[in-house]
Amino acid sequence: MNKIFNNAEEALSGVLSDGMLIAAGGFGLCGIPELLINAIKEAGTKDLTIASNNAGVDDFGIGLLLQTRQVKKMISSYVGENAEFMRQYLSGELELEFNPQGTLAERMRSGGCGIPGFFTKTGVGTQIAEGKFHKDFNGETYIMEEGLFADLSIVKAWKADETGNTIFRKTARNFNPPAAMCGKICVMEVEEIVPVGSLDPDSIHLPGIYVHRLIQGEHEKRIEQRTVSEG
Repeated sequence: MNKIFNNAEEALSGVLSDGMLIAAGGFGLCGIPELLINAIKEAGTKDLTIASNNAGVDDFGIGLLLQTRQVKKMISSYVGENAEFMRQYLSGELELEFNPQGTLAERMRSGGCGIPGFFTKTGVGTQIAEGKFHKDFNGETYIMEEGLFADLSIVKAWKADETGNTIFRKTARNFNPPAAMCGKICVMEVEEIVPVGSLDPDSIHLPGIYVHRLIQGEHEKRIEQRTVSEG
């Protein structure tokens, strides 16, 4: 089965639909599937629910889809650097489901492993726990969180072989692997596609069984916050 497509538009052909749930990789501005996000923007797919650690910034990442009003709901951990996100949320145009970062990552990973729910202490006694099932284990209270099963995963990696065995670099490894796991279809963009057998098996972060479609492309390397000292 050939998993390699010429570009993002081709790789997303036949998999986009209004109202779908998309799991998107990325942490801050690192590991953002920017080519696939741009292709979704151009496709005009709307009423999307997007599960992602953050909502990008105003002119990059998922922020582009917010600008075009293609996102109905965000499932996120951090949304503090997107003024348009804040405006839409405060005006009631955008739904928001907050998840602690570890909880969101585990919801994605659990979905990829076929686990429908799990218990965690994170969020007990806060608004996060409202309406969720509580259970005590060894005298401690936990809440149940549901595994996240997405219609589509869009992720970014450093390098993959032709079957989708994947290596991520540094911070891009935070959310991209679990996001890739939880989608019925996973479309991945990488900086380099290499022949099968050229990657060290012990260096693989995500096995190719989770990856359905691959593209190679040029990517922007942004710095989220730059702090320099005087002199």
